[in-house]
Amino acid sequence: MYNYTQEIASQLNGLLIKNYDAEKGYQTAAENVDSDVLTSLFERKAKERKKFGNELKKEIRLLGEKTKQEGSKLGTIHRTWMDTRAFFSLDNDKSILEEAIRGEKASVKEYNEVINSKEHLPKTIVSLLKNQRNSILNDTILIKKLEDIK
Repeated sequence: MYNYTQEIASQLNGLLIKNYDAEKGYQTAAENVDSDVLTSLFERKAKERKKFGNELKKEIRLLGEKTKQEGSKLGTIHRTWMDTRAFFSLDNDKSILEEAIRGEKASVKEYNEVINSKEHLPKTIVSLLKNQRNSILNDTILIKKLEDIK
């Protein structure tokens, strides 16, 4: 049987998992870059994604549903790839910036899918998701500019 709140919670849990993965990914990136500027940026991004996750958890709970508690296997693989690429790359910072851009583009796409889904999301949730997506998008542009400088 179809359940409106379960469907929305499922979509939000998908974004929650993406934010868990991004938070851990940014922590990994911060540990692997040489630049203090990038370390600071990635640490800020990790904190931001943790905040996003907490906001999503709150909305899921308000729907009376359970939240997911960990990231995905794909996210773990991506972080392992970042570590490996950083280890073998001659230009470590540029490689990590490329991976960050790839991850952010995937996040924006996933947010857009939920925002534009067939579900009629409550306006408060749409507003939250758009704010989070826009923040991710703005930082993707910043990261791309940093990559161009490198």
